[in-house]
Amino acid sequence: MRKDREWNQLRSIEVIPNYLKYAEGSALVKWGDNIVLVAASVEDKVPPFLKGTGKGWITAEYAMLPRSTDRRKLREGIESKVSGRSHEIQRLIGRALRAVTDLDMLGERTVTIDCDVIQADGGTRMASILGGVISVYLAFKKMVFENMLFDNPLRELVGGVSLGIVDDEILVDLDYEEDSKALLDLNIVITEKGEIVEIQGTGEGGSFSRDTLIKLVDIGIEKALEVIKKEKEVLEL
Repeated sequence: MRKDREWNQLRSIEVIPNYLKYAEGSALVKWGDNIVLVAASVEDKVPPFLKGTGKGWITAEYAMLPRSTDRRKLREGIESKVSGRSHEIQRLIGRALRAVTDLDMLGERTVTIDCDVIQADGGTRMASILGGVISVYLAFKKMVFENMLFDNPLRELVGGVSLGIVDDEILVDLDYEEDSKALLDLNIVITEKGEIVEIQGTGEGGSFSRDTLIKLVDIGIEKALEVIKKEKEVLEL
């Protein structure tokens, strides 16, 4: 059993919005012992496949700083190639934000979400999505204020949470120690309406049943809605 919280209890979440001076939108996210700095940058260009369509694009970059973990990691992109894990996470962040954004309303602009993990303790992809939502909303709000947009293209908020089975017990919002022992690892991302954007589930120690998956998804939706509630509090919505 956990010493510091219940099996279905999220770690503490603290967000400092508009943390950076120059970014159109930004946030410093402290989720448990995770610390992630997120910035949203807007450029008047789109990938080649969107030129002339009138649609915008949202993409993300994710990286863990060398001392974000208990021993120094190689700096990605300089001392080593960007890892497959980082590629997968940044694609997840981009998909999550595109799912709730009116890209037609955005116009032919690209929003890049930079997520830099300062300190990692399990669940950094979910902390990055939270920071991405805050940063993108603030960037769009600034664009509306400056008459670059007539309304905020973010139709609704999106959020996610990790779950797992450790020692035959379901745990929500795993820290690194729990995640490293999990027999089943699942991440779920949903909209504020409770609709699913993405589910990532892996049987680390073997297979799992359909009933187990359904149970975890139901719990995940409930707890992800708590994360979205926190986002609303930060944005004063």
